[in-house]
Amino acid sequence: MHKRRVVITGMGVVTPLGNDVACFWEKLVAGKSAGGIITRFDAKDIPCKIACEVKGFEPSLYMPPREVSRNDLFVQYAAAAAKMAIEDAEIDFSKLDTTKAGAIVGSGIGGIGTFEVQEKRFLERGAHRVSPFFITMMIADMASGYLAIRYGLKGPNYSTTSACASGAHAILDSTLLIRTGMADVMLTGGTEAPIVPISLAGFSANRAVSFRNDEPETASRPFDATRDGFVMGEGAGVLVLEEMEHALNRGAKVHAEIVGVGASADAYHITAPPEDGNGAALAMQNALNDAEIPPEEIQLINAHATSTPTGDIAEVNAIKAVFGKRAYDIFVTANKSEMGHLLGAAGAVESIATIMSLKTGIIPPTINIKHPDPKCDLNFVPDKAVKAELNYAISNSFGFGGHNISLVFKKMQ
Repeated sequence: MHKRRVVITGMGVVTPLGNDVACFWEKLVAGKSAGGIITRFDAKDIPCKIACEVKGFEPSLYMPPREVSRNDLFVQYAAAAAKMAIEDAEIDFSKLDTTKAGAIVGSGIGGIGTFEVQEKRFLERGAHRVSPFFITMMIADMASGYLAIRYGLKGPNYSTTSACASGAHAILDSTLLIRTGMADVMLTGGTEAPIVPISLAGFSANRAVSFRNDEPETASRPFDATRDGFVMGEGAGVLVLEEMEHALNRGAKVHAEIVGVGASADAYHITAPPEDGNGAALAMQNALNDAEIPPEEIQLINAHATSTPTGDIAEVNAIKAVFGKRAYDIFVTANKSEMGHLLGAAGAVESIATIMSLKTGIIPPTINIKHPDPKCDLNFVPDKAVKAELNYAISNSFGFGGHNISLVFKKMQ
């Protein structure tokens, strides 16, 4: 059976490095760090006091003021990224068959900020003071629901929740839905607004985050021997995915094609991957099989690379398992070294960075590798961006619970 081809025609982001694709990309290529001391609240009683915060975000630019107050920040981020992606795609849903247009936006935690505020209100002031919008602001599917209502999209609509793989998982599902003919256009990606006291306290308690409070700009250091955990980020990435003929028939510009999707589970541990990275390797191999290309075609891997002691080694070992000796010839970059870990939004924003690399031939650097880990010995593009001829690239996303997603993107010739 002929496989329907899926292309990316629109992209939008809200990130700690910038609140549009152009600004985000410029700072990513320049090797800027978004790490800093948390400004949103006083973290004095929390061991981790650093994060990569979104700066200068104005939700009323993207949604009516009344809707801003009724939606958690994670939905506001998604609404902004989606509006930018739609404008980038120059798509008018009112002129399309909206029963074939849908939205899937992943989130690892959903409206945890709303949950924290309303729980406090409940405990201090009683049940009658809990907001009637509490539930709808909190639940993780509401970013997708909001976009469907906003743009009249009557096709498939839900959220993916697979921890830090959620955004990439949404892209995988959207790709499959377009391939099968259930949809022609999908708004998809991930969103997260986790920088609140309770979530920072939780990640501090399970020791997943970095405690380098005195050096926030260099605390996220994937593949460095002194790495001690991730630096929490926030934001959203939304892409417009279309069936290729649908895109070409309306005269759309095409950023890239998504040619392979792969998923797997570690089936090993709730937070740690196996050291040999067999689950991650399986996801990459599944994506290559789906793309029907040999490993030799891949020139770039946008690594999940969170800066955790076990995770980075597992991913390096997975890359070596899939690519053999050629692993040393592949460019491997880690966006989280600059923007922190956007949790459920990471896979979507990193997919957009991967697409930008294919379009421009520029590979952003992995910063903060000052003491290379001998077990992490691939070409991590340290410190400075490089130019290269690229045709195929992989973006990896792995989440607590052992969820693994790999996506293969192809440059449009």
